[in-house]
Parts: sequence; structure tokens; C-alpha cells
Amino acid sequence: MSRPPRRTTATEDLLRRHAPQVLGALVRRYGHFDAAEDAVQEALLAAAGQWPAAGVPDNPRGWLIRVASRRLTDALRSEEARRRREERAAALAPRDAFWVSPPGADGGDRAPSEDDTLTLLFLCCHPDLTPPSQIALTLRAVGGLTTAEIARAHLVPEATMAQRISRAKQKVKGARFGRPDNWEERLPAVLHVLYLIFNEGYTATSGTTLQRAELAGEAIRLARTVHRLLPGDCEVTGLLALMLLTDARRVARTGPHGELVPLDEQDRGLWDKAAIDEGVALVTEALPQHRLGPYQLRAAIAAVHDEAPSPDSTDWHEILGLYDILVRLAPGPVERLNRAVAVAMVHGPRAGLTELDPLEAELATGHRLDAVRAHLLERAGDPEAARAAYESAAAKTLSLPEQRYLRARAARLTP
Repeated sequence: MSRPPRRTTATEDLLRRHAPQVLGALVRRYGHFDAAEDAVQEALLAAAGQWPAAGVPDNPRGWLIRVASRRLTDALRSEEARRRREERAAALAPRDAFWVSPPGADGGDRAPSEDDTLTLLFLCCHPDLTPPSQIALTLRAVGGLTTAEIARAHLVPEATMAQRISRAKQKVKGARFGRPDNWEERLPAVLHVLYLIFNEGYTATSGTTLQRAELAGEAIRLARTVHRLLPGDCEVTGLLALMLLTDARRVARTGPHGELVPLDEQDRGLWDKAAIDEGVALVTEALPQHRLGPYQLRAAIAAVHDEAPSPDSTDWHEILGLYDILVRLAPGPVERLNRAVAVAMVHGPRAGLTELDPLEAELATGHRLDAVRAHLLERAGDPEAARAAYESAAAKTLSLPEQRYLRARAARLTP
């Protein structure tokens, strides 16, 4: 028996959550990435039209897979009708011809499951694609992010990202994916994709809510799955630890009306102690092994924050030391921006402001540089400049909670 009809927004959330799993199941079974994606979109449209009135099926993912499979097989049969019998036999070959099995996974027949999302994740990180294309395609197919959201995550114009995704789809159009033996080549892109998906869930780049908990939760679930398959990889362990240590603060990051609460004002009693303990254990396990990696260092920084009982007891000297190592391994603008905050906490706000100047060209389009500058100017005793920087940051972000927070800070400094 079907459940009672849900509101449209709940139906849309449900469809978004299942879409990557359905696409992964179809690609695993049939191959034909581009045709499978079209079939999934048709199934989602059918569900969006039927479920609000008729009710959500007891097994919504199974319903979507059945409908999408019918659409896909109809399309394949129509195409194969124009081809020779030998080509038809190849196109309708058993699912094993196309199955992408992560290391350690069971390659035998199995029912569709949520692990099909992981299959799709590794598939989109095919080595024939460039790393930026791997990440963009995976965020689109697995993360369900819009082109605009992906563009903001990469600090590039939306038109540029749309072209990148289109080229990636053309690259894998009609491709059949066998069992690759180059998982190590794909892993950095896979981890980066999971990191970006988690970040979009933890701090949404646009919209009326600060966080998208379902997206962050899906990134953590996939990271756990990768960690089970590759338990000896320290960067996999580091990424999972980083997600857990960061997500542990989620409940305390928003106030009763959804407003943003900065780290130094959060009620640390609301932090998830079990997640912190698990994250600290993971990063403690990973750090002594082999060579340091960026995810391990980010996790170690998060652990220092989470283990501090109060903002004043945070060991900023240790955090700055970790950032010094991190920017040598991953000298990106975001890492250097975060290091500037640590410099300010150790050596004073003016020292931190000096660190911001070289980042102007790389971070000019985003709001975070102005937000950090505003905070440091306020601490340095320059309220007029701080107010202008807060207002500039508010004008650049599409997140309503961040806009409200930044404008409230600016209003406090208005004469």
C-alpha cells in the first residue's frame, strides 16, 4: 500500500536523493551513460507528475529504476532496430560487460542498492576525462548540484562550467565501462568530488537555508563506503575524519530562525561528541602513517577546533603550524585565506590583513575574502572600513543566511 501523498517539496527532495542511485543502477546494468541519464530524467519527470497526487510508492527507488529501465530499453531497441543483429547482441549484452567494480567490491550479480551511487562516482572519474571534467560531471550526476552551484564551487563563470559539463558528457557518450585497474588514478578526483559535495551541503552557496544536510550526509555515506573499500589509504581516512569533525558542529551553526552562528559564538554543548570522537580517532590513526596529505592536515585542524572547550582555549599556534604545512602541499587561495585567519589569531589582525593582499586577484569574485577582511578590520579597530567590507561581502553571496549575517555585522558598525 502506498503512503499518503506528500507535499511537492518533500517529493522533490526524495527524487533528488534517489536520482544518483537510479542512474548508477542503470549504467551498471546497461552502460550507455548518456542514454541512461536521459531515461532517468524521464522517470523523474513521471514521478514528479504522479507522486504528489497518487502518493509515494513503498519502494520509490525501485519504482524509478523500473520506469527508467523501460525508457532506456525502449530507446535502445529503437536504435538497435536499425542495426545488424550482431550489434544488437553487443548492445544488449549482460550487465557484467559494463560493470565498474571498486576494489574489494563483489563483482557478482546483485540487486540495485545505494552502492550504485559509488559505482557512478568512480565511473564519472574515468581517466579519459580531465580532472576538472571528472569533478564537474560527478557533481552533476552524483551530487545533483546545478551548473550554477558547481561553477561557484570552482570559482568560475557559469557559462564556462556549462561548457565543461557538456564536453564531459560528449566524451563519455555511448561509452561502455569495463573493469579498470587504475583506481589510484581516479581516487584523487573522487575524494575532491566528495569534498566539494560535502562543502555544498555544509554551507550552501545559494538559497534560503545555510545548510543542505541531506547533501552533506550523502557525502559522508559515500566517504564511509570508500573508506571501507580502501581502509589503508590515509587520505581517504583523512577525508572521512574531516567530514565528521566538521559536520559535528552542524546543529550549533544556526540559530532558532536559521540564522548563521559563527564558530566562536556557537554553543559547544550542541556539538556531536560521538562524531568528534570518531573523527579524532580516524585522524590519529592516519597522521603517523606514510606521507602527509591535505585531507589529513585539514582534519587535524578541525580536530584542534573541536577539542577546544572554548574559543579562548583554541590552540591557534598549532593551527597555524598545520596551515603552514598545508599551504606547502596545497597552495590554493582558500587554504591561504584560512591561514591568514590563523596568522591574525596568533600575530594580530594587521598581520592577517597583510596576508590577504596577494589573494585579491584569485578571490575577487567570491565573498569570503571580503568577509575575512571585514572581520580583521573590525578587530583592528577600523569600523568604517570593516562596514564597507561586510557590505561588499553581502552583495557577493547568494546565500540568504550569509547575507543577513554580514549585513547585521555591517549595521552594528554604522554610526
